Amino acid sequence: MARPDCIELRTGEELPILYEDRSVLALDKPAGWMLVPFSWQKTSRNLQAALTSSIAARDFWARSRALRYLRFVHRLDADTTGILLLAKSQGALATYSALFEGRQMEKLYFAITSGVPKEQEWTCRLKIGTDSRVRGKMRIDNRHGKEAETAFRVLEIRERSALLEARPLTGRTHQIRLHLAAAGCPVLGDDLYGGTRARGLGLRAVHLAYRDPFTRRRVVIVAPADEFLPAYGFEKRAITPEVG
Repeated sequence: MARPDCIELRTGEELPILYEDRSVLALDKPAGWMLVPFSWQKTSRNLQAALTSSIAARDFWARSRALRYLRFVHRLDADTTGILLLAKSQGALATYSALFEGRQMEKLYFAITSGVPKEQEWTCRLKIGTDSRVRGKMRIDNRHGKEAETAFRVLEIRERSALLEARPLTGRTHQIRLHLAAAGCPVLGDDLYGGTRARGLGLRAVHLAYRDPFTRRRVVIVAPADEFLPAYGFEKRAITPEVG
């Protein structure tokens, strides 16, 4: 029997598998799932705990792959959707984590903004630090913060909102959201950083590319945006990855 092309959780939810090889698996993460350690019990929407429990229960999607281990390599905010890369072994986890830390991953997001940017293209390098006044919130902190860099390009404008490509070079918590808020056009639905209310956070990871550390083959992973874009009033469009 063929392996299923999605992960079916014990909740009944199905998470589409976008890419898979011997070392990693990439899924299309829906909104609402938190990426926190397995032991973190402050939410019922702990994706790592859900995956680990499903593997331990030998659910078919995992059993058909002989999976014993699966850990997220990087993080997406709970309400951000799109490509999430997971490692199938501790060795793969360390190797792929090094690619992210070494800025060897090409990441592209679609962002829907509340308000229209003043520039067509720009790069933000404002440093990011923790906001000690509000738990779980970050802030621009050019004195004590960590380096952060995101390139933006406007793709389409619709009255009081815009569709942008966001290419983060670094991977700070809430980086794209903070950099857009600093530009005066926060992500739509981002109530933490000033975005207008919406049906969900207007941020989706749509492209991830890298050189496979074991085979040296270039890997390109794409998440569909056919439902995401029309939900915010924008037309479907092709993703324009960097050449590499």
